[in-house]
Amino acid sequence: MTIALLFVALLLLLFTGLPIFAGLALFGGALQLVTQGELGSVTEVIFGEINRYLLVAIPLFAFMAHLMIRGKIVDDLYNTAYTLTRHLPGGLGIATIAACTIFAAISGSSVATALTIGAVAIPQMIKFGYEPKAAYGLVAAGGTLGILIPPSGPMVLYGVTTDTSIGGLFMAGIVPGLLMAGVFVAWSMVGNAVAHRHIAREPRASVREALTAIRKALWALSLPVFVLGGMYAGVFTATEAAAAGAWLALFVGAVIYRQIGLREVWNSAVDACRISAMLFMILAGASVFGHVMTKLRIPQQIVEAVIAADIGVTGFLIVMMALIFVLGMFLESIAIILITTPVILPAMIHLQINPIWYGILLVINLELAQITPPVGMNLFTIKAITKSPLAPIVRGAAPYVALMVGVLAAVMVWPQIALWLPGTMLGR
Repeated sequence: MTIALLFVALLLLLFTGLPIFAGLALFGGALQLVTQGELGSVTEVIFGEINRYLLVAIPLFAFMAHLMIRGKIVDDLYNTAYTLTRHLPGGLGIATIAACTIFAAISGSSVATALTIGAVAIPQMIKFGYEPKAAYGLVAAGGTLGILIPPSGPMVLYGVTTDTSIGGLFMAGIVPGLLMAGVFVAWSMVGNAVAHRHIAREPRASVREALTAIRKALWALSLPVFVLGGMYAGVFTATEAAAAGAWLALFVGAVIYRQIGLREVWNSAVDACRISAMLFMILAGASVFGHVMTKLRIPQQIVEAVIAADIGVTGFLIVMMALIFVLGMFLESIAIILITTPVILPAMIHLQINPIWYGILLVINLELAQITPPVGMNLFTIKAITKSPLAPIVRGAAPYVALMVGVLAAVMVWPQIALWLPGTMLGR
């Protein structure tokens, strides 16, 4: 009962519109003052949480993403995907998912993926006869791949919070991410193709056209291969991969595409700092909240409740996924990670749940949060691009919610979907 009351009180505080970092810090600080009679340890807790080398990967990956966005590579990515898929049923939708998948491996952000690909793809899809709601939903869902296919800011924060290998998490996200993209492609080929069967298919690209299109996008395609391949081979740690990727992005944008100058570098750095500062402020507030929860023995009480209920691993995961799905309708993804993970970590350890497996389940659920109202960030991103009312965007995204729940269930039933690739990496 105490646990439920604390979380309800925190949610009510956050629903007042108070910034998440302030709500977490104030609520945690107030509990600390009431229960411990002092606030002296708060600064040490915050410093200890922020002073971690692994967190350097977040601004570096953000910097890399903004350099690639300003490098004007998206048109080449989308045109290449469309050239290769235009002869298939639902070819334009498949090209959009393919572009989202590749850009997800560059940006690490769902909103950035939906915003950047959506600005190019949505006008094209509508021009060729797609229903607006179908185009909106496809891009909103495709954008969610940004946090599942590495690099991924939420994975970095989860890895830091649980002391789990970030490289292992990145590798674990690849197969589920490609599975998710494959499910979206199948829906585009069957569901969207039937709904838009009046749209004439383009002829298959010739070998010369295909090779020319691939050549144009080759540098963009090389970036995720360079970053992820370096981590898989053991050449880079996650932080080193972020730095190396940022250098390669700068080279591609400045030398190959010639779209990046000093102004673009500066603006990319400012945007990366702004995003990182927001995440670190939330992390600081969450560290205070988590510290007080530990002092109040809330994690131990959860372990005792799990033991008493005897619900097992499957029951625990179903309860947690349902809770996170509901929280995702109201809270930002980073806040969900930092509020729930430290509290349930002892229960995960007791049940011997692989933290990499749980991390992927968590991120897939956080993808759902991006397209479920009332606070689905990708829905509002599409609204900002198109100036459309929110209702058709929500209706367009609804089928993808069901598809994503299906992928979540598959990864829960067959953990090796997530664990096979990192297992091969760790076994090298």
